[in-house]
Amino acid sequence: MKKIFIYTLAVLSVVSCSNKKNSYDASGTFETTEIIVSSEANGLIKEFNMTEGEVLKDGQYIGYIDSLQLKLKKDQLESQIHSLLSRKPDIAAQTSAYSKQLAVKQSALNTLLHEKKRIENLLKADAATPKQLDDINGLIDAAQKELSLIQSQETAQTSVLTTQTNGLTGDIGPLKVQIGQVNDQLSKSVIVNKVNGTVLTKYAEANEMATIGKPLYKIADLSTLVLRAYLTGDQLSSVKLNQQVKVLIDEAGGEYKKYTGTIEWISNKAEFTPKTIQTKDERANLVYAIKIRVKNDGYLKIGMYADVKL
Repeated sequence: MKKIFIYTLAVLSVVSCSNKKNSYDASGTFETTEIIVSSEANGLIKEFNMTEGEVLKDGQYIGYIDSLQLKLKKDQLESQIHSLLSRKPDIAAQTSAYSKQLAVKQSALNTLLHEKKRIENLLKADAATPKQLDDINGLIDAAQKELSLIQSQETAQTSVLTTQTNGLTGDIGPLKVQIGQVNDQLSKSVIVNKVNGTVLTKYAEANEMATIGKPLYKIADLSTLVLRAYLTGDQLSSVKLNQQVKVLIDEAGGEYKKYTGTIEWISNKAEFTPKTIQTKDERANLVYAIKIRVKNDGYLKIGMYADVKL
């Protein structure tokens, strides 16, 4: 009876293993897109508030890199602009004298023109002489020439002042561009997370030196993971994009933890079977990769093995 009992357990074990082996159609490992966030500025890391395993949000402030030298450079550029602006001429103020002279001369000319008209009327009535008319015409001609001269002087002065203004404006332009560059560098000195996800690895600490391109931390969105599994050629006809499949994870006691996944990608070419992957047909040398997106309940981990039931 004892031997029979042992034999029975052995048979059940073989049957159990056989059932488990045939309970899946493909297998693979979980993966996700991992992003390495690097420094965009040079300097001492003054603040760096984050820990491995922490969940970060898009736009979350993490810390900053010392930017004192950039701030001083910006102050210097702004001071140069202020100095140039102080030398910028006030065209209206510096040409106001010409405007006043023109107004006076124009008023005098208008008076002479009125007097000319009066003399012309008197001349028709033989109450004035031709010499009076000639005299008034001479005065009008002189007034018009003076008016034209003042207008020319005003135009010339305005042109000179405009040239000076344009020159100073031209000098200010490059300084404003430099300030824009400094502002961009200052913004990059602030470390702000730009993707929702979980911190996988932290590469730097506060009070360490940072250089442009130095990795600061690695982050990935673990809310959903992608299972890369492999199918044999004869299984391709039974899968399609957006198909719902069962994903099985080993648990204690030989049981499976079950998830629902969606096929989001199917390779269009075969590859040699990875050494770490078992297929339903162990004789298959070539397999096709598929990607199955699975919502993570916190149990799934990157690199974890899983089986797929179509």
